[in-house]
Amino acid sequence: MQIPVFTVDAFTNRPFSGNPAAVCLLENDLDEDLHQKIATEMNLSETAFIRKLKPGDDFTKSSCFGLRWFTPASEVPLCGHATLASAAVLFHIQKNTNSVLTFVTLSGELKARQVKDHIVLDLPLYKAYPQELKEVEELIKAAVGDMTVQDVCYSPDTKKLLVRLSDTYERSVLEDLKVSAQHFLSAEKTGKVKGLILTVKGNSSGKGHDFYSRYFAPWYGVLEDPVTGSAHAVLSSYWSEQLGKKEMLAFQCSRRGGELKISVRNDGRVDIAGQTAVVLKGNLTF
Repeated sequence: MQIPVFTVDAFTNRPFSGNPAAVCLLENDLDEDLHQKIATEMNLSETAFIRKLKPGDDFTKSSCFGLRWFTPASEVPLCGHATLASAAVLFHIQKNTNSVLTFVTLSGELKARQVKDHIVLDLPLYKAYPQELKEVEELIKAAVGDMTVQDVCYSPDTKKLLVRLSDTYERSVLEDLKVSAQHFLSAEKTGKVKGLILTVKGNSSGKGHDFYSRYFAPWYGVLEDPVTGSAHAVLSSYWSEQLGKKEMLAFQCSRRGGELKISVRNDGRVDIAGQTAVVLKGNLTF
């Protein structure tokens, strides 16, 4: 069997930065166990599988596809950067003729559209609620040590814990923070956290980035994710309320780094826009 596969760096316009995702185009149904085997083989934070929903569908002409995401360890319910990468493969490589693509996923229908040199994802917006510090104290200490924490919130829909560091800290402090995410597994005692977001307020002058973040998901086999659309579905809600803004520019300051343009909508969803760079085209053969 041969399956076309692409590696796409998402939320960047430069190769070897942003967040890499593998994208597989499935002409036919794939044995269930092969999804995980391929994702483990690709060994990127996510491998996306685009599938045709009915006979006669075409990667160039059809506008609606199935989409699933797998880490090297398991399937996940939402992945923004691999959705962006999937849309890029369809728009830029398959030359799909539609202005809007719809993906049927575990998180419902997600849409992607081209706007100039960006692809805009229409994602769910997830609220984060104040979290009792005592319950997650050990996890936070494992992540940031004795740094000053300004706010702690939890998103029950995504099982992500959002930890906002003091506004006295600059972006460089977050970037330089040495995090051993493997230790989170034993430090998380509640059983309800599957992702940890560290965030700090950005430049308040109105120029530059509104907020910065890093994201860790060892529970899914991803120690640190370079740029995370699903985390920004939570961050967008939080920072929109905190800053009183609907249009924001965010930067995830992992080692690779990536930029996200955010527009919080009035219908409980968020548009997250990013650029992409295709770095590999080939075939899986087995």
